[in-house]
Amino acid sequence: MASFSTAQLAPNVRGALWMLASAATFTAMTTLIKYLGDDYPAALQTFYRQAAGCVVLLPLIARNPVGVFRTSRPGILLFRSAAGTVGMILGFYAYQMMPLADANALSFTRTLWLVPLAALVLREQVGPHRIGATLAGFIGVLIMLKPGGEGAFTWPARAALASAFLFALTITGMKIMTRDHSTTTLIVYAAVLGLALAIPPALFVWRWPSLPDLGLLCAMGVLGLLTQTCYIKGMAIGDAAAMAPIDYTRLIFALVVGLALFQEVPDLVTMTGALVVIASTLYITWREARLGIAKTGTE
Repeated sequence: MASFSTAQLAPNVRGALWMLASAATFTAMTTLIKYLGDDYPAALQTFYRQAAGCVVLLPLIARNPVGVFRTSRPGILLFRSAAGTVGMILGFYAYQMMPLADANALSFTRTLWLVPLAALVLREQVGPHRIGATLAGFIGVLIMLKPGGEGAFTWPARAALASAFLFALTITGMKIMTRDHSTTTLIVYAAVLGLALAIPPALFVWRWPSLPDLGLLCAMGVLGLLTQTCYIKGMAIGDAAAMAPIDYTRLIFALVVGLALFQEVPDLVTMTGALVVIASTLYITWREARLGIAKTGTE
């Protein structure tokens, strides 16, 4: 009998499997964030997340310490790490305080924030299609937040939106830095600087974890790195336009886990707004892919 290898699969199928793995590990990480949230505030969880990431990266750093830390633009790296660390703290807080599905849906707005940032920071041309899709996406956000209704614009919801904006800033910074920096250098700097920046806020809420909790906190950090790795691999192997919809499966995973473990019943209005956000971000991704094909002349 002939043996089966994933290498025999089409690139988009292999990419989709990596994206599904990314969605699964991300859901596992956010489940731990919520489960540990009563005893470990977001700032402390962020510290342990970054510490675990640095430990995992130590062998990679040890192989070529000078090379991985070589940079010509330390200012942008520091800014990117600061934005990422604050964004992580705010995101963890949102996952602790909101239903998992709601926090996941609001995290997707980072794609919407990328449109104005691309125009203002990267000086990219933004046409009416992207502008219209972005505005539609933010209408979806308004539907989710139920302006004027009970619990509208809660602090956790604001934190989720601010986190998405800050992560959009880090993605914009990455686009600038990848012109003359390797992905390895960016990941190592994000982990090491992120750990250093996470220490001060963690000290304000410090507590020593029990041995089982320490294991879960470390697992949360490892899952975060696995999520990044699987996502990057999926996007590298498959077409971006085909891979983007797979990332939204984490909303389905969050709905199932939220209902099964935390008795979170999905709200119809919130899910309607989430679908509007997802539809608009998918259109933006598809449009970007089509424009990329047209520019390279391979359409």
